[in-house]
Amino acid sequence: METLTMFIVVRKDLAKTLGWNTGSVMAQACHAATAVLHMTRDHPNTVAYLEDTKNMHKVVLETKNAGSLEKLETALQEHHIPVYKWIEQPENIPTALATMPIGERSQEVKDAFKKLCSLYR
Repeated sequence: METLTMFIVVRKDLAKTLGWNTGSVMAQACHAATAVLHMTRDHPNTVAYLEDTKNMHKVVLETKNAGSLEKLETALQEHHIPVYKWIEQPENIPTALATMPIGERSQEVKDAFKKLCSLYR
Protein backbone atom coordinates (compact mmCIF):
# COMPACT_ATOMS: atom_id res chain seq x y z
CA MET A 1 0.00 0.00 0.00
CA GLU A 2 1.34 3.42 -0.91
CA THR A 3 2.11 5.96 1.79
CA LEU A 4 -0.49 8.71 2.00
CA THR A 5 0.77 12.15 2.98
CA MET A 6 -0.96 15.39 3.88
CA PHE A 7 0.77 18.60 2.89
CA ILE A 8 0.06 21.60 5.10
CA VAL A 9 1.27 25.01 3.97
CA VAL A 10 1.28 28.18 6.08
CA ARG A 11 2.22 31.71 5.14
CA LYS A 12 5.69 32.68 6.34
CA ASP A 13 4.79 36.36 6.51
CA LEU A 14 2.19 35.77 9.23
CA ALA A 15 4.98 35.53 11.80
CA LYS A 16 7.85 37.35 10.06
CA THR A 17 5.99 40.44 8.85
CA LEU A 18 2.58 40.54 10.50
CA GLY A 19 3.85 39.54 13.96
CA TRP A 20 1.58 36.56 14.61
CA ASN A 21 2.79 34.36 17.46
CA THR A 22 3.75 30.72 16.94
CA GLY A 23 0.57 29.37 18.50
CA SER A 24 -1.62 31.42 16.18
CA VAL A 25 0.30 30.22 13.13
CA MET A 26 0.07 26.61 14.30
CA ALA A 27 -3.68 27.02 14.76
CA GLN A 28 -4.00 28.05 11.10
CA ALA A 29 -2.30 24.82 10.02
CA CYS A 30 -4.60 22.82 12.29
CA HIS A 31 -7.71 24.56 10.95
CA ALA A 32 -6.76 23.80 7.34
CA ALA A 33 -5.84 20.17 8.10
CA THR A 34 -9.03 19.49 10.02
CA ALA A 35 -11.19 21.15 7.37
CA VAL A 36 -9.71 19.21 4.44
CA LEU A 37 -10.17 15.91 6.30
CA HIS A 38 -13.80 16.77 6.96
CA MET A 39 -14.36 17.95 3.39
CA THR A 40 -12.90 14.72 1.92
CA ARG A 41 -14.09 12.34 4.67
CA ASP A 42 -15.70 9.94 2.18
CA HIS A 43 -12.77 9.82 -0.25
CA PRO A 44 -10.93 6.46 -0.16
CA ASN A 45 -7.58 8.17 0.56
CA THR A 46 -8.96 9.99 3.59
CA VAL A 47 -10.76 6.90 4.86
CA ALA A 48 -7.53 4.87 4.62
CA TYR A 49 -5.48 7.66 6.20
CA LEU A 50 -7.80 7.94 9.19
CA GLU A 51 -7.96 4.16 9.67
CA ASP A 52 -4.20 4.01 10.28
CA THR A 53 -3.61 6.76 12.84
CA LYS A 54 -0.32 5.28 14.03
CA ASN A 55 1.22 5.78 10.58
CA MET A 56 -0.03 9.21 9.52
CA HIS A 57 2.42 11.26 7.44
CA LYS A 58 2.33 15.04 7.21
CA VAL A 59 4.71 17.55 5.68
CA VAL A 60 4.47 21.11 6.97
CA LEU A 61 5.68 23.74 4.54
CA GLU A 62 5.83 27.51 4.41
CA THR A 63 5.13 29.83 1.54
CA LYS A 64 6.08 33.49 1.24
CA ASN A 65 2.71 35.29 1.40
CA ALA A 66 -0.94 35.33 0.33
CA GLY A 67 0.01 35.57 -3.35
CA SER A 68 2.16 32.45 -3.28
CA LEU A 69 -0.50 30.60 -1.27
CA GLU A 70 -3.05 31.43 -4.00
CA LYS A 71 -0.66 30.29 -6.74
CA LEU A 72 -0.08 26.99 -4.95
CA GLU A 73 -3.81 26.46 -4.49
CA THR A 74 -4.38 27.03 -8.20
CA ALA A 75 -1.54 24.71 -9.22
CA LEU A 76 -2.80 21.91 -7.00
CA GLN A 77 -6.39 22.31 -8.17
CA GLU A 78 -5.23 22.19 -11.81
CA HIS A 79 -3.84 18.73 -11.02
CA HIS A 80 -7.03 17.65 -9.24
CA ILE A 81 -5.52 17.63 -5.74
CA PRO A 82 -8.29 18.47 -3.24
CA VAL A 83 -7.23 21.28 -0.93
CA TYR A 84 -8.80 23.43 1.74
CA LYS A 85 -7.61 27.01 2.10
CA TRP A 86 -8.26 28.38 5.57
CA ILE A 87 -9.40 32.01 5.70
CA GLU A 88 -9.11 33.44 9.19
CA GLN A 89 -12.13 35.40 10.39
CA PRO A 90 -13.05 38.10 11.12
CA GLU A 91 -9.87 39.38 9.43
CA ASN A 92 -10.75 37.57 6.16
CA ILE A 93 -7.08 36.63 5.67
CA PRO A 94 -6.08 33.47 3.79
CA THR A 95 -3.51 31.88 6.10
CA ALA A 96 -2.93 28.21 5.27
CA LEU A 97 -3.95 25.35 3.07
CA ALA A 98 -3.87 21.60 3.41
CA THR A 99 -4.15 18.81 0.88
CA MET A 100 -6.23 15.72 1.22
CA PRO A 101 -3.97 12.74 2.00
CA ILE A 102 -2.32 11.96 -1.34
CA GLY A 103 -0.09 9.22 -2.64
CA GLU A 104 2.52 9.52 -5.36
CA ARG A 105 2.66 13.05 -6.71
CA SER A 106 3.13 13.94 -10.37
CA GLN A 107 6.23 15.85 -11.39
CA GLU A 108 4.08 18.96 -11.92
CA VAL A 109 2.78 18.80 -8.35
CA LYS A 110 6.31 18.25 -7.01
CA ASP A 111 7.48 21.25 -9.05
CA ALA A 112 4.69 23.46 -7.65
CA PHE A 113 5.68 22.62 -4.07
CA LYS A 114 9.36 23.13 -4.87
CA LYS A 115 8.76 26.47 -6.59
CA LEU A 116 6.38 27.97 -4.03
CA CYS A 117 7.30 26.33 -0.69
CA SER A 118 10.07 25.32 1.65
CA LEU A 119 10.07 23.28 4.85
CA TYR A 120 8.50 25.23 7.71
CA ARG A 121 11.11 26.71 10.05
